[in-house]
This record gives sequence, structure tokens and C-alpha cells, in this order.
Amino acid sequence: MALDITFLGHAGFLFDDGGYKVVVDPFLTGNPLAKHKADDIECDSIVLTHGHEDHVGDSFDIAKRCGAKFIAPFEVTQFPEAQGLDAVPTNPGGRVVTDRGWVAYTQAFHSSSYQGRYAGTACGIVLHMGGVTVYHCGDTGLFSDIKLIGELYKPDIICVPIGDLFTMGPEHAAKAAEWSGAKVAIPIHYKTFPVLVQDASDFKPQGVEVKVLEPGESWKFG
Repeated sequence: MALDITFLGHAGFLFDDGGYKVVVDPFLTGNPLAKHKADDIECDSIVLTHGHEDHVGDSFDIAKRCGAKFIAPFEVTQFPEAQGLDAVPTNPGGRVVTDRGWVAYTQAFHSSSYQGRYAGTACGIVLHMGGVTVYHCGDTGLFSDIKLIGELYKPDIICVPIGDLFTMGPEHAAKAAEWSGAKVAIPIHYKTFPVLVQDASDFKPQGVEVKVLEPGESWKFG
């Protein structure tokens, strides 16, 4: 059981089990803190939580170069499909089986659009690969069914937004981490822009290890 986790900045990650690579929300171009460029990324699948530009990011360019398959909410998949890219549509409650695991979609409380067009519902995801289960909350406010998501999926790791204004702030995010039952919490969606919370010092979930990753930093779990 092991998973290499690279934080791409903002809400983006590269997950690698040693034979299969999944990118989530790769916002690189236009991200002032990103250390990677789109051409640096190699992956088999691209998983998107919702349609906002700071989450779709460079996913189309990466997919065209790598031949990666999109997994995304139904309306979001219409954008890569219009460019001739391979996509698997899903929605909250659905699970997509990959070559080395699965991705399940959960609810999130947020909006979703892409280039001014409606892009369906915003989601969180639960990714299982390398024997490790990661709950990426996407962009969301706090909601009590995070307890249920934790009960159903038993995540090892939660990636939780703490930036406030558009998502949970640190205090609500701490409660989400506690409710999820995860062993480790990685704060995301903060300090990218001046309007967001600029550090994770107030993110203090009880009984959950906090792992602060800087953009470009990698960490192995397991």
C-alpha cells in the first residue's frame, strides 16, 4: 500500500501508484505559485471536480499530449468531448473503475461553470489507488454528510479547501477533516491569490495529522 502524492498547487495533485498516474484539477498556467508547467505532467487519467477555470486549468493540453482520459461531471465532459478527447461522464453517487482502482463522485456545495457556460454540479471525489483512499473535497462549504462520506469510504487522506471566501475557511475545514475520519489532512485552495487565506496556521483539526505541502512538493503515503 503506497501512493506518491505531488501537490501541483491550488487544488491540483498528481497521484502515482508506481504504474498508473492520475491528475486532479491541474491549474498550472496562470497559477502564480505553480512550479510545474503543463508539459511537465504525464498521466493516464485526468479527474476534474467541477468546471471553474482554476480547476480545469491545463487539462485539455495535458490530455492531448498524453492521451489521458477525462473523468468529470457530465456537463464538464462536454467540453473535452467537443475537442475530440476521451471522457467518462459521471455525477455524485457514481463510481468509475480505472485500470488501477476507482474514482467515486460525492456532493459538494459550490457553483460550476466554464467560460461563462453552465457546467453542471460541483463535486468532490474519492480516489482509490495503490491501496490508498483519498477524499478530495473539491470546492465546497461545510456540510454534515462529510461524516457519511467518511463512513462509506473510510479515507486515509482528506484534501480540504481552507481558503475561505469561495470555500470553507480553516475552522470549518478542520471540522470537515475530523468528520471524515481521515488519518491525514492536506490543506488546499489557499494563498494562490491575495483574497484567499494566506497560510494554514489556523487549520487545526483534532486527532488528524496535518500535512502542509508546498506547490511542487511530493510525499509518499504508505
